[in-house]
Amino acid sequence: MKRVLFPMMAAAILLSACAGEIPASRSVSDLTLAASNGEVLAQGPAQKVLTGHYVIKDVRITVPQTLRVSEANVFYPIADIVWRGEPIGNRHKQVSAIFADAAAAASKHLTSGPSVIVELEVTRFHCVTEKTRYTIGGTHSLHFNLTVRDAATGEVLEGPRAIVADVKAAGGAQAVAEEQMGRTQRVVVVEQLAAALRRALSAEVDAEMIMSRGLVDPQSLAVQF
Repeated sequence: MKRVLFPMMAAAILLSACAGEIPASRSVSDLTLAASNGEVLAQGPAQKVLTGHYVIKDVRITVPQTLRVSEANVFYPIADIVWRGEPIGNRHKQVSAIFADAAAAASKHLTSGPSVIVELEVTRFHCVTEKTRYTIGGTHSLHFNLTVRDAATGEVLEGPRAIVADVKAAGGAQAVAEEQMGRTQRVVVVEQLAAALRRALSAEVDAEMIMSRGLVDPQSLAVQF
């Protein structure tokens, strides 16, 4: 009898432990978009969605020449710009082009609100070296200042405010596999920066308010991540 009861008790304990990991239902005040894919975490008229808060007319990117560049192949170079996702060249220009691509991707989803000029000043672009990427992996550290100006008057509407858009950098076999699938370091950082810009330039809106204006599907206006 004891031999039968013990496995049953163990199974019961295991199931109760797993059940304890399931998060409780979220309250209305906690409703937000999942940052990874823009999905609403709950349904119904009380849900909230992120919608574009501006229409971007121009993006001005600054990568100060005072930012120090390192090409040292060590685990953690002491520098402001560390970038190995492209061949050796003018790293300041490469970083500027990355931000331009990210801003263009973000702009496609921002189609409502006042027309603005977005100013981006890079303060840190510290990605992983070859030594780090092909061993332990690490973090792409992406920092910039964001300022939003009225496109007509030049008046500052927001900022400058510091944005941190750090993202995990694959390492070892995973990094090699991602490269083979076309998911390069450049793809990863452009996606991350675009998502960070969409979040920063969007506003949380009640779905009930959207529906009251005659829009049947509030998710049709949700910013996609």
